[in-house]
Amino acid sequence: MKKLLTVLLALCLCCASALAADLTTNGGVALDLSALPHQDATAPAVVYFISDISPESLVKAFQSLNVELPGKVGVKLSTGESENSNYLRPTLIGDLVQMLNGTIVECNTAYGGSRSSTAMHMQLAKDHGFTDIAEVDILDAEDSMELPIEGGNRLWVDYVGSHFANYDSFLVLSHFKGHAMAGFGGAIKNISIGFGSAKGKGWIHSGGTSFTNIWGGEQDAFLEAMADAAKAVDSTMGDNIVYISVLNRLSVDCDCDGNPEEPDMHDIGILASTDPLAIDQAAIDLVYAMPDSGSLIERIESRNGLQTLDAAEAIGLGSRAYNLVVIE
Repeated sequence: MKKLLTVLLALCLCCASALAADLTTNGGVALDLSALPHQDATAPAVVYFISDISPESLVKAFQSLNVELPGKVGVKLSTGESENSNYLRPTLIGDLVQMLNGTIVECNTAYGGSRSSTAMHMQLAKDHGFTDIAEVDILDAEDSMELPIEGGNRLWVDYVGSHFANYDSFLVLSHFKGHAMAGFGGAIKNISIGFGSAKGKGWIHSGGTSFTNIWGGEQDAFLEAMADAAKAVDSTMGDNIVYISVLNRLSVDCDCDGNPEEPDMHDIGILASTDPLAIDQAAIDLVYAMPDSGSLIERIESRNGLQTLDAAEAIGLGSRAYNLVVIE
């Protein structure tokens, strides 16, 4: 089981990595691990942290997981709405994507903009440099497919792009940031809304009541439906999905915003895990521990964003308790 393997790996990494008493973020904030409320050295979920944000550190973060992704590898990320968006740049992620021989995968939006059709989306991916580092596949270019959800709070089925079935494994590469509707976006949002076809996005936003009404749904129903849809993807892939989140350019606005608010807090670092809930909880804990994160915290709380984590824990998506391992 992948959760057990990560625990064993954490013990094996003691020579190369530290079960640290403290850490220093990319922005220079020294932090004791006791400041992270969900950090627990005995937790089964391991989250790796590295403060340096560089192509080499992304590769190191992935290697810390000691996981070999089999077969055809999809790299799920956001291609960004415009050049002003804070999406992860190809120059940062290219080495890791190419090391995995990965295909960059995305789905079209359900709200218009530069990514609402496959042709426009592919042109934007080219304009942003993604086609220079890998093939790009718009998963819902043809249709949707269903993924079952066991024990969901709001949903019993998830709708993802039909090309999802063409991949044997996934690296979920998320830019952690705020979000105008969800409060924040990380791994859970990336595998729920992110993997959702245009149809599936409407389904999640409405809390499972509509395929088209993405603006008028009840807020908590939307947040809980994201957790349900995330469980569908994670459960379907089993051990063949891993998560890396980059905590840089921490705007209150998401990469789907063509003109996001300029970040007013320092960068933090890179996280890696096999547990989507643990990695999001660790990111949240780190954000809340930063002295300059007031704007982002206000965005998260004004949208009741932490409800997504509560809902994910309730349906067994993963663990909110995590063992943070600092990679030097």
